[in-house]
Amino acid sequence: MHEHDYALSHAQTGQLEVSRVLRNTYGLLAMTLAFSGLVAYMAQQMNAPRPGFLVVLIGFYGLFFLTAKLRDSVWGLVSTFALTGFMGYTLGPILNLYLSMPNGGEVVSSALAMTALVFFGLSAYVLTTRKDMSFLAGFITAGFFVLLGAVLVSLFFQVSGLQLAISAGFVLFSSACILFQTSAIIHGGERNYIMATISLYVSIYNLFVSLLQLLGVFSDD
Repeated sequence: MHEHDYALSHAQTGQLEVSRVLRNTYGLLAMTLAFSGLVAYMAQQMNAPRPGFLVVLIGFYGLFFLTAKLRDSVWGLVSTFALTGFMGYTLGPILNLYLSMPNGGEVVSSALAMTALVFFGLSAYVLTTRKDMSFLAGFITAGFFVLLGAVLVSLFFQVSGLQLAISAGFVLFSSACILFQTSAIIHGGERNYIMATISLYVSIYNLFVSLLQLLGVFSDD
């Protein structure tokens, strides 16, 4: 009897912890997306120059690892907003590039709508079915190195259709990451809402930019 009560109490505690992490993650994610969007809008309005590849790489990974190191303190929140604000800044010049197209506004709004649809659809699927997506870990690891290699090749060689393939690959990769991260939260694999937030944010960012590139290519006359 006591063992049954203990098991029930342990299960309830675990469910409360999952609910807390989910609530904090989606709350922080909403705030960081809003902040990132504001920074992107300001950068777009000021016609800010597009930072170089190395600047983006160093800035992103530097702030990402700093956030991971500070994830258990209040400074982790500061670093989270610094990271998402920086990524929002990099988005401003990208938006200006697409908005300068004849149908740029339609491309941007379509990419934004599709990003929201994919994110909410995948999240809802995992949250309602509670399916364990841990089996995607191998695919995500392999996908990361394949995409990294493709990006490096694209920097030095002009291969026809490679950029299109990279964008399509990032759409699949980001979708898998959203499924995996959401599943990790509800199944106990992720208990730090700051890390869960930045993982989902990066997936959403990559998904949006990749869809922008795909729609931009297919809508180009």
